[in-house]
Amino acid sequence: MFLSDFSRTFSVVSDRPLDTPLCKKLGRAFVFRITRREFMRRLLLCLMIGLFLAGLMGTTAYAQEREMPGRINLMLDGMVLDFDPAPVIHNAFTMLPFRSVAEALNVEVRWDEANRTIVAEKEGISVVMLVDKPYAYVNNRLVLLEVSPLLLEGRTLIPVRFFTEAFGCKVDWIPASLTVKISSPAQKMQVVAFYALGDEKTSSWTDLFGRPYPEIEPGNTGIVSDLALGWYSMDEEGNLLTQSATGWQRPNAWEAVVEATRQYKIYTEMVIHMTDGESRLSDFLNNPQAGEKAIAAIIKEARFYNGVNLDWEGLGWNEDSQQLAQTREALNNFVKRLSRELKAAGLTLTLTLHPLNSAYLGYDYQTLGQEADRIVIMAYDYGSKPEPITLVKQAVEMAAAVVSADKLLLGIATLGENPESLENKIGQAKKYKLGGIALWRLGLLSSEKWDVLRDNIIK
Repeated sequence: MFLSDFSRTFSVVSDRPLDTPLCKKLGRAFVFRITRREFMRRLLLCLMIGLFLAGLMGTTAYAQEREMPGRINLMLDGMVLDFDPAPVIHNAFTMLPFRSVAEALNVEVRWDEANRTIVAEKEGISVVMLVDKPYAYVNNRLVLLEVSPLLLEGRTLIPVRFFTEAFGCKVDWIPASLTVKISSPAQKMQVVAFYALGDEKTSSWTDLFGRPYPEIEPGNTGIVSDLALGWYSMDEEGNLLTQSATGWQRPNAWEAVVEATRQYKIYTEMVIHMTDGESRLSDFLNNPQAGEKAIAAIIKEARFYNGVNLDWEGLGWNEDSQQLAQTREALNNFVKRLSRELKAAGLTLTLTLHPLNSAYLGYDYQTLGQEADRIVIMAYDYGSKPEPITLVKQAVEMAAAVVSADKLLLGIATLGENPESLENKIGQAKKYKLGGIALWRLGLLSSEKWDVLRDNIIK
């Protein structure tokens, strides 16, 4: 009400009541016939009330800063982050330690002690902020800040919304849980989708092309960059199988699938699935003649595709150290021979492997990473759903320690994930700058999960 009264007092320009033709036209309801003395009294009252409210707001902000440090949660791509010092509320704005935020976003930062200046850079974006200054520079463009960076206990804190949005992030505040939710910008990466297991009429076709077989439309082809066609298996004698007891089979109309993918420029791989049940895979790897037979058959069949994906599972379970060393060496040797032949034919090799923190220890990631073009980390089947992010993160870190990150794809079992946890997994691929992700499998993704992929990935 006082603001309304204040605005109306501006109609007073003299000690005499206003009684002009214009005022009469406006109507008595909007004209106050008051003197200059009355005007000054009301003005003073308005100013006093305004100062009082400002004091209350300042007190509230101060109280927040004093009472809420350490209670604010920060989530980046669905994962809770821990910061030292903890986030605080300052003048009604969330403040975070700039170096920790930058590292989480893969932003390079520098601190200029002499000028008390923060410099942050990533992919052509440069942000310069000054402690205690209410402005910043984004690509040399002056930007006014609602709150200045500050020093707290020897750490530099910055306004989280401004900083993260400058690098293309989306920021939301969830008051019920005192959570700042940050979603990093969509990132260009490979998306390998497994097309398995049965015939051409399965949900894999519909999920990819958006229509029942044999009709096609763009569907989700704008997201999927690579198609891993799970149609093959192998026996211990080195025979390539187009049908197996485990359900892996090449459909009768397989050519239609390959042709449809080419229309959308989707890369294709023939997937060869084999497990070490009853030592079948181990026996095969330790049989040189079977290996040569298998390589010849693979090269002959691979001409219909762009590459080969070996999904060989179960190696290194309950083996003693000598057996384990023998198994790892046998797999390394086979992959080396196959890789050489594929490269000569202009084809690529992908390996789909158990993670290094699994119970299957038969995989020498370092050597295999040197021979293969890509490695899919099967970071799932840890025992709970969604997959524990701590174990997924550990699997990524262990693999990235011995294989170039751009060669690694994070495997995600989509059936056990919800939209939030899927975003979390994709966030790990972003954070560690992996080459992309691999989805097991088409036909198991809800529309909500496809939306998460669209929001986070650029093909």
